[in-house]
Amino acid sequence: MTTLKGKVALVTGSARGIGRAIAERYAALGAAIAVNFAKDEKSAAETMAAIVGRGGSAIAIQGDVSKVAEIDHLFRATSERFGGIDIVVANAGIELVDQRLLDFTEADFDRLFGVNTKGAFFTLQRAARHVRDNGRIIYVGSSTTRLPQPDYALYGASKIAPQYLVEALAKLLGHRGVTVNSILPTAIEGAGVYTTGASESVREFVRSTRPIARMGTPDDVANAAEYLAGDLASFVSGQHLLLSGGAPA
Repeated sequence: MTTLKGKVALVTGSARGIGRAIAERYAALGAAIAVNFAKDEKSAAETMAAIVGRGGSAIAIQGDVSKVAEIDHLFRATSERFGGIDIVVANAGIELVDQRLLDFTEADFDRLFGVNTKGAFFTLQRAARHVRDNGRIIYVGSSTTRLPQPDYALYGASKIAPQYLVEALAKLLGHRGVTVNSILPTAIEGAGVYTTGASESVREFVRSTRPIARMGTPDDVANAAEYLAGDLASFVSGQHLLLSGGAPA
């Protein structure tokens, strides 16, 4: 059984969806949690309250990962509150899907790359500087990077760049026992553009194209994050775990 007792985890974008599921899972396994949010203070407070209500330890820290100074604040505030950091999950991201390749604008590009690429890059870089020996760094990417499609080109491109950094950091940090991996989830019901649920047409498409004929859930991603954060994955680094129900993406 995985135990994270005595560990400290910073999970970006953890007010809701996948980030919240990971934060609550780590807390249930004994870790102290830094819950990060950009704007949704109410949801962050609910996540923190859920953790504390089950006997866990958590703080909520506002920070927009597209701004490096605010990323630095996240790491500083977490270390000051808990005395260090053992696990960092670079989860914060935004989605823009079904956007025609020939139609996206410079503003669309700047918005997605500001959060999904710049934000992830500097979160991973700061994690490499701050995480303690034998720590864990996890990037939550997207399965769209495995099967490029015209209507997902901007979003997928913004998510693929940090995967390179994952592999580079794995080589840089291996001597310290720090592992660096990514999780590549498929469409997740209850997160991202499906936060309020997917339409029946989307569910039917999933059932017809995936060997495991259902959408993913935040708990599916938390299961993978639990594995990568624990001792069982201490020899796994520089890898990209695809969560797609057996489909290629």
